[in-house]
Amino acid sequence: MITIWHNPRCSKSRQTLALLEGRDVTVRLYLEDAPSVEELRAAQAALGLPVIQMVRTKEAEFKELGLSKDSPEDALLAAMATHPRLIERPVVFANGKAALGRPPEAVLEIL
Repeated sequence: MITIWHNPRCSKSRQTLALLEGRDVTVRLYLEDAPSVEELRAAQAALGLPVIQMVRTKEAEFKELGLSKDSPEDALLAAMATHPRLIERPVVFANGKAALGRPPEAVLEIL
C-alpha cells in the first residue's frame, strides 16, 4: 500500500504522483484532511528527518506564528497539524518507510 500526502496545486506533488501511476496509491489531500500531531510524529520517524526539515519555512504562516528554525519540535508539529500548508510536500509512505518527493524521484527508493 502506498499513500501520498498530496497537494494538486504543487508541481512537485503532481510530478511525484505521476511517478506512482499504475500502482495502488491512496491519495490524501492533506490540506483538506490535515494529519494529526501523532500522524506527523509517525511521519517524521518514518522519514528519519528532523521535524524542521518537514516544515515549509518560507510560508507566511511560519513567520506569522512566531516560529523559527530553533522552535521546539512539539511547537512545529502542532503548527503543521493546525496549518497543514506548513507541511513540506509531498510525503509518500510505502513499506513502513516514508520519503519526501523532493526531488520526486526520491520516493522511488522506498517502493
